[in-house]
Amino acid sequence: MANNKLISSIDVIEQNRGDLKPFKGIAYHSSRVCPGNLFVCIKGYKTDGHLYLEDALKSGAAAAVVEELRHDVDILQYRVKDSRLALAALANAYYDYPSTKFNLTGVTATNGKTTTTYMINALLEEHGLKTGMVGTVIIKTGDQVRAAELTTPESLDLQGYFQEMVENSVSHAVMEVSSSGLELKRVHGTDYNIAVVNNISREHIDLHGSFEAYFNAKASLVRDAKEGQWAIFNLDCPLTASLVKETKAKVFTYGVKNREADCLVDNLDLSTGRARFTVKVNRKDPAEIFAKLPSSFEVELSVLGLHSVYNAMAATLVGILQDIPVETIKNALYKFRGVERRFELIFEDDYKVIDDHFANSGNIDVTLETLQMMDYENLSFVYAIRGSRGVTVNRENAEAIARWAPKLGLKRVIATTSSSHVGEKDVVTEEELSVFREVMKTSGLEVFIYKELPDAIASGLSNLGKNDVLLLAGCQGMDYGASVCLNQIYQLKPHLPKETVFASLKNRVAGV
Repeated sequence: MANNKLISSIDVIEQNRGDLKPFKGIAYHSSRVCPGNLFVCIKGYKTDGHLYLEDALKSGAAAAVVEELRHDVDILQYRVKDSRLALAALANAYYDYPSTKFNLTGVTATNGKTTTTYMINALLEEHGLKTGMVGTVIIKTGDQVRAAELTTPESLDLQGYFQEMVENSVSHAVMEVSSSGLELKRVHGTDYNIAVVNNISREHIDLHGSFEAYFNAKASLVRDAKEGQWAIFNLDCPLTASLVKETKAKVFTYGVKNREADCLVDNLDLSTGRARFTVKVNRKDPAEIFAKLPSSFEVELSVLGLHSVYNAMAATLVGILQDIPVETIKNALYKFRGVERRFELIFEDDYKVIDDHFANSGNIDVTLETLQMMDYENLSFVYAIRGSRGVTVNRENAEAIARWAPKLGLKRVIATTSSSHVGEKDVVTEEELSVFREVMKTSGLEVFIYKELPDAIASGLSNLGKNDVLLLAGCQGMDYGASVCLNQIYQLKPHLPKETVFASLKNRVAGV
């Protein structure tokens, strides 16, 4: 019979840190258990850690944290109400609360988390600070960079990365905080100096069960913030703006259209796709950090898109709160070259090719609004239908495309199921294809659907003329779109130097 000890609440774990002393480490995956480890059984989307308790024991686990006692496994067990919460608290304590030892900014948004974190990191580095970064693309713990597996890592891994940052003398870090990371308690106990909410729109409904649950997960980043912390909000997003009064943190706001924000965008010029604008500082605050700000300053971006303006404004406000000089902020934003597949200009000659991940209706709205503000002759549009994401998301995406089509003079849509370029989890279902066809038919748009991505892109390129734009739009199904498209352009334009055609693939910040 197992020797069972009941831990009635997570607070008991946090208050009795002595319980950790007999253990040589913590693991939440049975294959990573080492002798003397404390094994935490967490319930995931695909499996349940409780099923692997015996495997953990065979690997040398000294004890386990469980939600349900396993009387058939002879191992010391600590029962808790929520093992994910327990894992986060234990990891934080095990690494001695590392996020309290440097300045940390957390960014949440439906769209733009990755680009905003890269922009913030660029500002910090331009100011000469040693930085860390956690997000969809990379984990950077000072000089060490590794590929990311999750947007927001599991709590044990996250706190381990934070500890690496401490060991590497990182002074400032920025991280993407996903809705899953919040809902699954991966960031529980993390100490943020600044929390940024860039936008919230419909996404991940299948994952969270409802939009309300998704919204509440996002909102918890600022609802749980403490006095003394800062919360930055985009007032142009109604859902984001609704959270301003729901945080104890000090509030700092921005807006492109909302004229009540602390910092406004004036004189916005997106005619080339690359924004030029004036930041007008509305905030009247005697604090030194605000008192020394100019009443306005000019910003020029090298990346494309209206969404880049929002991301840049969020980064600018973080820079202001970090006491980074305005000239340094301006220089960093101008030097910033973007993140792959975020309204990325991949080719520019007699026509432009833009690559965008087009994830959801909110993303689509901002992307197509940018195109509406640009100067060009005709728009060619190739869309990769989202596979295995459900009918709701695909209907909303198709409706967003249809809504914008007349504003952009778009009468023809090229779509693809990208059959040979997606894995099993991203295959377009018959129901998803059907709802896309239905919306296109109702809207009166002529639609051409190709099974293969290269065929769809070839169709998109076939009618391009001088000063036209080709938009490669879509998530997983369009991930290979840039390389496919540039290879086809190279065949069509053999007179162009190869390094010119493929320059964007070499310069992608995300690969650094």
